[in-house]
Amino acid sequence: GPVMGMVGALAACGLTFALGGGGTRGGTVALVLAGAAVSSLTAAGIALALNFAPNPYAAYEIMSWLLGSIADKSWTQVWLVLPFAVLGVALLSATGRGLDALTLGEAQAHSLGIDVRRLAMLVVAGTALSVGAVTSVTGAIGFIGLVAPHLVRPFVGHEPRRVLLPAALAGALLLLCADIAARLVHTNPELKLGVFTSFLGTPFFFWLVVRIRKVAP
Repeated sequence: GPVMGMVGALAACGLTFALGGGGTRGGTVALVLAGAAVSSLTAAGIALALNFAPNPYAAYEIMSWLLGSIADKSWTQVWLVLPFAVLGVALLSATGRGLDALTLGEAQAHSLGIDVRRLAMLVVAGTALSVGAVTSVTGAIGFIGLVAPHLVRPFVGHEPRRVLLPAALAGALLLLCADIAARLVHTNPELKLGVFTSFLGTPFFFWLVVRIRKVAP
């Protein structure tokens, strides 16, 4: 349920945060490597769960969650995850000023009175609460969080504080449009939303990498 999803997300984020030195020791590279290691560990755990699934139906449920979908979800599930999501969004909203300062670099953020470690913990907790709870119900739906911020930045600027709310709204709209498009594709069995967003998001990711390489000095 949402509680276990939130606990799992907190554990994964906390482990990444601890292994990466809290984003302050070892820098961004250490944090990225820690995230890759934790991601591999969780993937191994999922593979283990599939391997020891007691019956085909349990394995099917796991696979359905991995593919991601908002089909057959009810308002009961919405109300169940809403408190955690709201709390997570509130925590993330409180990080706007700190994130703006962090774009100047850690040393500059410190000089402006920002506690970088506390800021990182708020971001981790807010993300785990909101994303963990929602993902426990919908399953893994990728690339929405990557695409949405880049879509709104040309309109609101590059300051994180200005991007947070528009990116959340754009992500919701993007998810809704993707779900409608996936339902219009008549396949048997049904094309899962997570699969559809992956096919849309991967080319965008490639384009983003090429664009970054072109503008890099």
